[in-house]
Amino acid sequence: MFVLNKNSSMKNFLILLVFTVCFAGCKDNPADKVKTTEKQTAAIADGTAYAVDTTSTITWIGSKPTGKHTGTFNISAGTFIVKDGALKGGTFTININSLNNEDLAADAGSKTKLEGHLKSPDFFDAANFPTAKFEITSVEPNTDTTKKEVTHIIKGNLTLKDSTKNVAIPARVTIDAKTLSASAIFSIDRTLWGMNYKGPDNPQNWFIAKAVELKLNLNAALK
Repeated sequence: MFVLNKNSSMKNFLILLVFTVCFAGCKDNPADKVKTTEKQTAAIADGTAYAVDTTSTITWIGSKPTGKHTGTFNISAGTFIVKDGALKGGTFTININSLNNEDLAADAGSKTKLEGHLKSPDFFDAANFPTAKFEITSVEPNTDTTKKEVTHIIKGNLTLKDSTKNVAIPARVTIDAKTLSASAIFSIDRTLWGMNYKGPDNPQNWFIAKAVELKLNLNAALK
């Protein structure tokens, strides 16, 4: 008869528990994870400038096995360049200190605590890196017929903290003589920008999903 050693049983149980937590915490969000590569050369574009409306927001969703949190960032500045009716280049800046949580009550201490934690060196380190930046490197028409809501793939350098990576964002872009709008839903792997809670090998970091969902809804008008 095979007898399971008590210490071996406990060890196996702990391994299984850590694996289960890691699997639940690190699973992807529903939004497509964008292709991420190294920093590329920014697009040099001439054309008509459209100023990004600073009331535009970026929505973020962070997940863990026990739930998720949702919030926003404000845009502090930005310009898109349009030529012959097409988006050719541009950049926008995100105010990290504007980070706002929307799913916790405004008068709850947990809201203030969460916002402070996300702005801390554990994540965005807003004191040392008060802004993030997206700079377009190329704009291509969408050729994936299964995603009819997507008109373009916008590639750009996304700088968070002291790291810059190039991401390919599936977006819907509409342009007329006076206005431009760009919207997208996608997710990024926070760890690629060095956002690891208490270090990449810490079980508490595994408990938080690597994928962070972002929703862009940017509006701009002719300068």
